[in-house]
Order: sequence, then C-alpha cells, then structure tokens
Amino acid sequence: MNPTPSESQPIETQVLDGLALANEIRAELGESVAKLVAEGHRAPCLAVILVGDDPASRSYIKGKQRACARIGMDSVEHMLPASTSQDELLELIAQLNADDAVDGILVQLPLPASISPAAVAEAVDPAKDADALHPTTSGRLLAGTADLISCTPLGIMAVLDHYEIPLEGANAVVIGRSNIVGKPVSLLLQQRNATVSMCHSRTRDLADVCRQADILVAAAGQPRMVKGDWIKPGAAVIDVGVSEVDGKLVGDVDFEAAQGRAALITPSRRGVGPMTITMLLRNTLLAYRTRKGL
Repeated sequence: MNPTPSESQPIETQVLDGLALANEIRAELGESVAKLVAEGHRAPCLAVILVGDDPASRSYIKGKQRACARIGMDSVEHMLPASTSQDELLELIAQLNADDAVDGILVQLPLPASISPAAVAEAVDPAKDADALHPTTSGRLLAGTADLISCTPLGIMAVLDHYEIPLEGANAVVIGRSNIVGKPVSLLLQQRNATVSMCHSRTRDLADVCRQADILVAAAGQPRMVKGDWIKPGAAVIDVGVSEVDGKLVGDVDFEAAQGRAALITPSRRGVGPMTITMLLRNTLLAYRTRKGL
C-alpha cells in the first residue's frame, strides 16, 4: 500500500475481488488433487453435516459441494432434521471420525439451541477438523504451530497477502471476538508482527480506535456498524459481516460511505465468502495429506 493519505486527499477505493482470488487458489488445489489421483491415490473427501433446515446454511452447503466437485474432491452431505438430539449428532461424528475414507469434517453452524457447539467442536477428530474449531487445533494456533486454521481467518490473510498489504508493524483493529473469526484472525495478524487491537460491543470509543487502524477487520455481525468516518484514510478494510437489510445483503461496514476513504475494501458479495470455502478445501486437502503421509 502507498503511504497513508491525509484527510483532504481524494482516495480511489479498490474493491477486492475475493471470488477471482478464490478461483486462482482453487485451480492450484485442483491441480494437486489431480496429481494425487493420477498417482493412484483416491481423491480427498469432505463430510459436511447440517442439522435443521436453515435456508442460508443449505445454500452454503451447496456452494461447498460445487466447490469440491470443481477441484475433483469428493464430498458427502448429512442432512439431519432439527429434532436431531446432541447424542445422535455426536454418534454420527464418531462414525465419520472412524471412517478412513473421510478426511475433513465440517458441522455447519448455527446449530439448534438444544445442541452445544462446544461439545460438537470437541467431538471432531482434530486430524479431520476442517474448520479448525477443536480446542486442540485452537491451542496450536495460539502456540503458533497450527497447520489447520479456521477458514475465514485464513482466507482473510490470503487476501491481505495477495494484495500485498504490509502487516509488519501495522496497526490492525479486529471488531468481534468469536472463536470462528475474531480470535483466530487476531492471532494470525500478531504472528505476522502487526499490532492488534481486539474490539467488541463494549469497547470504549470504538470509532476512535478504528480511526487508528491501517487494517480494519469487521466481524461483529452488525450491519453497517462501521461508519465512513471511522475509517482511516488509506486503510485496508476487510468486511466479514453479511446481513440482509430490506432485501439487500450488506456488511458490517457502510460500503458506500467507505468509498473515497478506504484504499481497499472487500464487498459483501464476492468478498471474504468465496475465500472461506476455498480455505475449507485447502484444509481438507492438508488433512488428507497429513493423514496419508503424502
């Protein structure tokens, strides 16, 4: 990135194309899978479990299924009714853990209120933990030794690297402290020598904190909470949020107001979402290679 512009300088905001980058990486993953198959190995396999009939979750799973097929990776889907008990779900996970033909396991969130996400995360074999939510996997990330890393944070880092956003010494602000995005992306940014402020709904003077950010990651799930004047001129803005407002998908950042202030920004569509699915494929392939010693 160029040196930070002043408030008075006009800025041409570049909208990052996450889908184009995702397709580049998927092409590379597809070549790896094709090479493995040509060598006589079976294709890697991802197992996805959905409990309930949430339309958004069904759409996500269809996207993951298509992405697997396009790179030659196998996938199996287990669609369970919302009435499924926690014990029944844990039994299915145990079966997938023991199935040598399955390399990655993903349990689609959110789960029904009767099922503990923590119990489900702990039930998945860490060697097959495609979304890196098992406590052992999370602990390895904290120690800086993780191979499998949460998909959305990994996708965010890939975007920052692809667009050559300087990380060392940068002020990074992460809004949101979930185990899926906020916490792991904060650790990844720290490992790259960024100075990270991890914020949330109770952060005092949140707008002022954001104005200091060279890199701003918004992952709070609050539509358009980040206003245009919260953005430091010339900052890189990664918008993870996706909400529906008046029939339109919007992010955690006021996208229109960010134009002319952010140097780079991810949109709600073709932004971080395609990268998340791509990193799920990456993790499944890595888990396969590790398990098979390839």
